Amino acid sequence: MAWKIEGQYFENCSCDVPCPCTVSLDLGADRDRCNAFLVFEVESGEVDGVDVSGLTVAAMIDTPKVMSEGNWRLGVLIDDRASDEQADKLAAVFGGQLGGPMGALAPLVSEPLGLERVPMEVSHENGTHRIKVGDDGEVEVQEVVSVGREDGKPARLVSIFHPAGEDLTIARATKSHLSAFGIDFAFEGGSGFANPFSWAA
Repeated sequence: MAWKIEGQYFENCSCDVPCPCTVSLDLGADRDRCNAFLVFEVESGEVDGVDVSGLTVAAMIDTPKVMSEGNWRLGVLIDDRASDEQADKLAAVFGGQLGGPMGALAPLVSEPLGLERVPMEVSHENGTHRIKVGDDGEVEVQEVVSVGREDGKPARLVSIFHPAGEDLTIARATKSHLSAFGIDFAFEGGSGFANPFSWAA
C-alpha cells in the first residue's frame, strides 16, 4: 500500500561545519568514523492506512569514514506516544522495508541496532531546532546565517543526495549529548542541517 509522511527534519553529526559526507557520501568524514543523529518530526502522515501524524522518529547512525562503502550501524528511536501499530508502521518506513529514501540507503546498513521507544520532545524557534530524548538527552542545532547577510536568510547546501531532500539549511550544534544503542553521542559545535521533508512511496 502507498504511504506518505512529511514534517520537519534536522541532524547533528561528528563532522565539522559543513559535513563533507553530506556534500557527497564518498568524500570521507572529518574523523575516523561518522556518527550522526537524524531527527524526523512527522507533522502529518499515513502509512498503510495508519495515521502517524504528530510523532517523532530519530535515527542513530555510526559509519566508517567513507559512508558510500557501507558497513553502517543504524538504530531507530520511536516516540513513546506511538501505539504499537503506529510504531510498527514507522519502523518499517525508517528501516527501509517500505521503500522510499530509507529504502535507498538500506543496502549500506550491515548492522541494524534495533528499535527503542523513548520520550521525545521537539521544538523549532527562530532557526533553532531542538530535541529532548528521555531524561537527559538533548540535541540542538542553530541555522547558520553568513556574516554580512542582512536579510537573515541562512546558508544552504543545494543539489545533494540526502534522505531529507536535495537542499538543506546549514546549521551548527549548540547542544549535543545523548546515549542510545550503546553509543555515546556528544558533538556540540559539530555539523548540523535542517529542512522540511516530504516522503512517499
